[in-house]
Amino acid sequence: MKLLEFLILGKNEAILPILLRLVNANENWNGVSFSDEKIAQEYFLNNKIDIVLLSSGIEDHIEKEFTSFCLKHHPDVEVIEHFGGGSGLLQSEILHRLHLKGKI
Repeated sequence: MKLLEFLILGKNEAILPILLRLVNANENWNGVSFSDEKIAQEYFLNNKIDIVLLSSGIEDHIEKEFTSFCLKHHPDVEVIEHFGGGSGLLQSEILHRLHLKGKI
């Protein structure tokens, strides 16, 4: 499996490092996290991202705008909302989405 690049966006400063650690614990995954959507957008434009994880604390309109932005610039990116549930759930959500899209 190729290395998957993740961008994690969330406003809960306590959760972001946990998600980042869980993503980076997988040898085939590499993640970066942001709490500011403008900085995340800039990073997204300058890097090849496979999966965008949206975490807790993001206002609905920001979530919609960020999702639209990502899909406009990279239509093949997977945008996944993850609001908790532990590492097993996170990995299952990601693998399930990739399986449904025929990417694994």
